[in-house]
This record gives sequence, structure tokens and C-alpha cells, in this order.
Amino acid sequence: MEAAARRRQHPGAAGGAAAQPGVSFLQARHSAVKADEAAGTAPFHLDLWFYFTLQNWILDFGRPIAMLMERSPRTLPRAMIYLSIITFVMGASIHLVGDSVNHRLLFSGYQHHLSVRENPIIRNLKPETLIDSFELLYYYDEYLGHSMWYIPFFLILFMYFSGCFTPTKAESSMPGVALLLVMPSGLYYWYLVTEGQIFILFIFTFFAMLALVLHQKRKCLFLDSNGLFLFHSFALTLLLVALWVAWLWNDPVLRKKYPGVIYVPEPWAFYTLHVSSRR
Repeated sequence: MEAAARRRQHPGAAGGAAAQPGVSFLQARHSAVKADEAAGTAPFHLDLWFYFTLQNWILDFGRPIAMLMERSPRTLPRAMIYLSIITFVMGASIHLVGDSVNHRLLFSGYQHHLSVRENPIIRNLKPETLIDSFELLYYYDEYLGHSMWYIPFFLILFMYFSGCFTPTKAESSMPGVALLLVMPSGLYYWYLVTEGQIFILFIFTFFAMLALVLHQKRKCLFLDSNGLFLFHSFALTLLLVALWVAWLWNDPVLRKKYPGVIYVPEPWAFYTLHVSSRR
């Protein structure tokens, strides 16, 4: 009788035990994250950064972004993750369609160093309303698609970076293999900044990272190997962009293509102006 009464008083005990496998993964994941946060320092993720750099170059952009979120030293808000991924995929899809058309136009003589209306193959279209359609496509690709693509990407990078701090200064160093990856990583971000025309977004992210480093330094916290790798990659990118702009500073054609205070020419515009035109 007493055993039956105890079973009646705890009817969910058996169900809880049966449901345990269903939630064990989430609990283990949460416990692992807490343990990592308590430990304070993560080892340099060679596989993550190697595949991240390799797949960026081969597959064009940030395919292992999910790996980055999984390895984040701090737990990212799920709502932010879902919203970022949705926006990222939509922007990448818009950019993919726009780039497919733009690369097809290159075979027909489209010149990236000229505006849409100034291109000879576009200027001679009949009826003239077709030109408005190509300008709309250019807007979707270069402005809307890039914004929806790059903003979530840099936001996730910054959130990852914000957890890459350690209280032990001796652990604030990069292994030799990380130094080898800095050059291709920084070069790729240079391509994103110049071809994607996102210098403002990039420099804002870099200054936010620098401000965070200075803020954490007051708390005697230092960047770990992963944070140093990301910071050095961005620093190299800024140097490469500065050299690129200085090299093309007095180019009259590109100056006309990119008017305004911020002058960062696109590599494809340089290619169609100074490389393909000489063939």
C-alpha cells in the first residue's frame, strides 16, 4: 500500500526517466558551455579556422558559419542566431542571383568600372525601360543583398570575439600554424571589404573589437589564441585596404565610379579597367 501510494504521489518519475535521453544532449551541451566558460580559455581551433579560411576561398563566403557559432566561447542568444541565419541565407540568395547575371554580362562586354547606365551594352538597350530593370538588379545585388549578407556575418564574428578572453596572460599567444593562416584570412576579408563595398561596416566592427580589448584589459583579461587570430586578421585587412586605396588614389576613372568621401575601388572594376581591356 505504501509503495502504491508513493507511486501515485510521483506519477511523473517514470516519465521523467524516459524523457531523460531526449533532453540529455541539450543538458550536456549547456553543461559543456558552462564548463568552458569556467575554464576561461579555449585551445586554438585549428580545424575551425583552417576550414573557415579554405571554404571561404573555395565556396565564396562563410559556409562554416554554423561551426563558428557552435565553437563560440559564450552562449549566443538563440533568437539572434536564428534571425542572423535567416537574414544571412536570404542575402546570400539575392547576391547569388545577382552575381549569376553579372558574370554572364561580363561575357557580353559589361565593364564593372562604369555605372550601369554608362555601360555600352546597357546604354543601347531597347526599350530604354530595360535599363531601369538592370539598375534594380544592381541595387538588389550590391546594396540589399550585401547588407543582408554581411551584417549578420560580422555580428556573429563580433559575438564570437567577445568571448575570446582569458585571465592568464601566458595563454594570450598564437601557435605558429595560426600565424600562417593570418595572411590568407586577412586577404579574404580584404576582398570582402573592397568587392562588397562594406568598409564602413568593417571599420565599425574593427573599432568595436579594439574598444572591447581595451575595456577587458582594465579587468586584467587578455585575448586568447582564437581572439588574437581574428584580431590580427582584421588588422591585416585594414592595412591591405589602406595600401589598395593609396595605390589607386589618383585613378581618374575609378574616382568617377566611386565618388564621395569613402573611396574604396572594387577589384572587379580594377580588372575590367586595367587588365581585361589590355587583352
